[in-house]
Amino acid sequence: MMLAYRLVRLIEAHSDGLAAGLLKKVQDSEFTRDYAKVPAEDLQQCVYEIYRHLGDWLLGKNELAIKERYREIGARRAGQYVPLSQLLWVMVLTKENLWEYLKNEAGIERPTEVFGELEMLQLLDQFFDRAIFYASMGYEQARVQGSERGGSFDGGDLKGGASDVVGDRIQEKIANAR
Repeated sequence: MMLAYRLVRLIEAHSDGLAAGLLKKVQDSEFTRDYAKVPAEDLQQCVYEIYRHLGDWLLGKNELAIKERYREIGARRAGQYVPLSQLLWVMVLTKENLWEYLKNEAGIERPTEVFGELEMLQLLDQFFDRAIFYASMGYEQARVQGSERGGSFDGGDLKGGASDVVGDRIQEKIANAR
């Protein structure tokens, strides 16, 4: 736990540089072109807040606070006409920016086994992050194609049934993790 605390404090202490580095990545990414509609100061301040208060978010904020904050961010980006896939990609970039920083700057002496486990966790994170990103792109494309054909997208098999069971299981796991 001491190592985790030290890493969180390291991130918080370098939050300005992390936020500036992420802003550059967002501006340079081909997957975030519509973020040109978002004032750079807005994005940088939003990310700075996450990095600067990471300890609070990880240890002190309850799920309701996180839900409210990120729903606000999602609504703001929707109002700025940023596609969902790009919003999600920026969230992925935010996390990857942290990983890169920790790998390059943390200066941790670590046994090979621990490093291997951390690498595996990072690979899992990257896989699921990309799955979320590309699924959201597919969702957006289906919505556009449906509207071009004059039809509406109703979610197909996603209404009721299996999705409700999955949603209930996710809620149960979240409740048990607390």
